[in-house]
Amino acid sequence: MPHIVLPEELPGITAGFAFRPETAKPMRELAHVLLHASGNDGFTSADRELLAAFVSSRNTCYFCQTSHGAAAAHLHEGGETVVNAVCSDYKSAPISNKLKALLAIAEQVQIDGKRVTADLIAKAKAEGATDLDIHDTVLIAAAFCMYNRYVDGLATWQPRDPAMYVEMGKRMAMQGYVSGKDPDTRSEQR
Repeated sequence: MPHIVLPEELPGITAGFAFRPETAKPMRELAHVLLHASGNDGFTSADRELLAAFVSSRNTCYFCQTSHGAAAAHLHEGGETVVNAVCSDYKSAPISNKLKALLAIAEQVQIDGKRVTADLIAKAKAEGATDLDIHDTVLIAAAFCMYNRYVDGLATWQPRDPAMYVEMGKRMAMQGYVSGKDPDTRSEQR
């Protein structure tokens, strides 16, 4: 049961967004820029969603891990298998060395940003990461620590129906996180 009165029919972060649309708007916009609008050939939306799912798995936020994992599975050629491998042990997952190096940075940010070292940055650059890739990795990891704590700190409803997350992930992957719709729209799940 949520710690405050939230819309009962809205899962996870969408309930908090509906409760306070003024804060939902910039949070959605940030997620959209980081995960959907910034994807390039070297650091795609699929990779970015994998980072979000990975950080959320480390923070044990079921809603964010599962929804962003579903988005990553929809976008990534390896589907759910790759998502599960990254969240279990990214070092042995079937992903590029560049993405492994970026996940190593995200892993440290999730624990404590001060743990990101010059060596981790150098390794990521050696694998082809750009300054923008590194910047966005740090910000995705930091933002998802915030999103995860928001969802769990309010004790939002986090349904366990996997089919719901598959559909949510598909919407997120295809539409992103912002639209002309009101932030508490039920068809738009963050």
